[in-house]
Amino acid sequence: MKTNPEKDTSSVARISISILPEVLSELDQMVEERGYGSRSQAITDMVNQHLIEHKRQLGNEVMVGTITLFYDRSVPELQEKLSNLQYKHIDEVISSLHVHLTENKMMEVILVQGPTPKLQAIANSMTVLKGVITGRLQLMAAVIPQLHTKNSKTTR
Repeated sequence: MKTNPEKDTSSVARISISILPEVLSELDQMVEERGYGSRSQAITDMVNQHLIEHKRQLGNEVMVGTITLFYDRSVPELQEKLSNLQYKHIDEVISSLHVHLTENKMMEVILVQGPTPKLQAIANSMTVLKGVITGRLQLMAAVIPQLHTKNSKTTR
């Protein structure tokens, strides 16, 4: 029988921290508002977010994430340029989804995996295009089977 890692207390490390009462009060309020099961769960989530950001800043980790774009599809050749950029970076682009929000406004979510500098460069090349209203790269971690390696090209 497989154990739930969140419930398996034998595989966790216990630490003690000191925190100001007003910060603890805000933490408890956040735990309740977000529906965390405990303070530990909330703090673990925050630590994980900071570790992901730290890995991103190091610049050499293979990570998975999304590039989310909001753009005006009526801008000539924009959709073709976005499509060509995705094809150009086929080793990093895993999948994409676009949704028509209004007659001319689109949202596109592109699932990517690769070294962080490469993913940031891809996101930058998309967000600066004329017609892109806003865009953002959100990295999570390498939590899906790795398709891209640091030192070699993948074949698909």
